[in-house]
Amino acid sequence: MSVRKIHYCYVTVPNRPGHGERALGQLRKGNVNLLAYSAFPIRSGNAQLDFVTANMPGLRKVAKQSGWRMSKVKKGFLIQGADKVGAVHRHVRKLADRNINVTAAEAVCAGGGRYGMLLWVKPKDFGRASRALSAR
Repeated sequence: MSVRKIHYCYVTVPNRPGHGERALGQLRKGNVNLLAYSAFPIRSGNAQLDFVTANMPGLRKVAKQSGWRMSKVKKGFLIQGADKVGAVHRHVRKLADRNINVTAAEAVCAGGGRYGMLLWVKPKDFGRASRALSAR
């Protein structure tokens, strides 16, 4: 099991067919490998596309070339490990025990007996959460 500190940015696009595909295509063309990607509808008929990458300079370059308005760099955690009963609960419990609220979380079975999870806390709690989760 590993808990990794991550950096991500997001862009807002119209919530219409093809906009996410075009953004991902631009990242592919720019050779930006994503550790994670999350997209969801937000206000006013738009969607938010979250890009988690270890190559933030590459992401910024593609964003500039594509005319995207990127968010500020934000932080979170990427958790990976063996898929077993209670795997996600283990991490959430560590934070709850320290009175740290989870802002958002997404977890999926990755196949081959593995799972992955994205987890976010408020910026003011990031340091304490890093220590609680033994994040590197």
